[in-house]
Amino acid sequence: MDKAERMKAAEESNPMVETSAIQDVYYQPIIPGSSHRDGTIYKKRLEWESEYCVDVDDRTETQLEPASWDDMTCEMMQIFSLKLAKSPINSGSMQLYGYIAARDEYDLRLNYLFNRSREDPIVVQQGFLIQMTGPKRGIAFHCDVLLEFGMRIKNGENEGDDTQLIDGMSEFRGLLMPWEPTEIPINGNCATVEMSAALVSNAIAAIVEVIISEAHGDFDLSLSSIVSVVEEHEFQLFHGSAGDWCGVRRFVIAVTVNTMLHLKFMLGHRCSNGNIEDTCSFKAKLNGHASHQTNLEAASILTKVTWAAWPPEMFC
Repeated sequence: MDKAERMKAAEESNPMVETSAIQDVYYQPIIPGSSHRDGTIYKKRLEWESEYCVDVDDRTETQLEPASWDDMTCEMMQIFSLKLAKSPINSGSMQLYGYIAARDEYDLRLNYLFNRSREDPIVVQQGFLIQMTGPKRGIAFHCDVLLEFGMRIKNGENEGDDTQLIDGMSEFRGLLMPWEPTEIPINGNCATVEMSAALVSNAIAAIVEVIISEAHGDFDLSLSSIVSVVEEHEFQLFHGSAGDWCGVRRFVIAVTVNTMLHLKFMLGHRCSNGNIEDTCSFKAKLNGHASHQTNLEAASILTKVTWAAWPPEMFC
């Protein structure tokens, strides 16, 4: 499916969205008959198994722990950010919940990029980034990746009153995926969630764990990552108060082997001018560990990186 065909399919399946006005994006329509809310996706179980070898009834979360004997790289899909680009509420905050998950050919199970229950929604505004909660592991890209999603706005006490934002599944093909970070709109009837993504070649996963201790006072914290995807690209991993950090935070980033991964921390006390900035860098390897200790006036930050290559049996 070329760009014109993807635009036409997106426009036909999502008539509320002016796809022709969007420039320099990767158009990816929702697969017909993939709605969860009306149960259509479950009525076509055999078709999903035949076409994509996926069991849509299997809601198991993916598992892949790094092993020292894994020594293979592969093309990987990196999701840089999620943004609520369009919503039925033009101004003010809203409570957002639901999920976006990738299913790759490693095990076709759910690898959540975002996962919030109705009891634990995230507060967001139109035009702002959505804080991601995953992925749990890297996203392998042999041929195809399925992206499954269902996101809503919480409106009151009853779930039936909630507003559906996006619902369904999309297929991403390796031959059509962009090599540079590109905006990918996921269009619903009354909303658009915009995903920034790229294909990363010869890649392994960097499992980053950050522990903040000895925090002094109330301060804002921003963490971003800089990786080489055609050229260096910086994307935000976390932005909020130190109180929101809650112990250990874990991030998984696709990195081309033998290139550098830079992690940039920015701290700022709310009652003072200026920010404190610190950067630590790690060279991507097939496996192994590395760590970096940063002692600042506001807090101590321990960063641990575990390199996770892919098991050889994936390529048999």
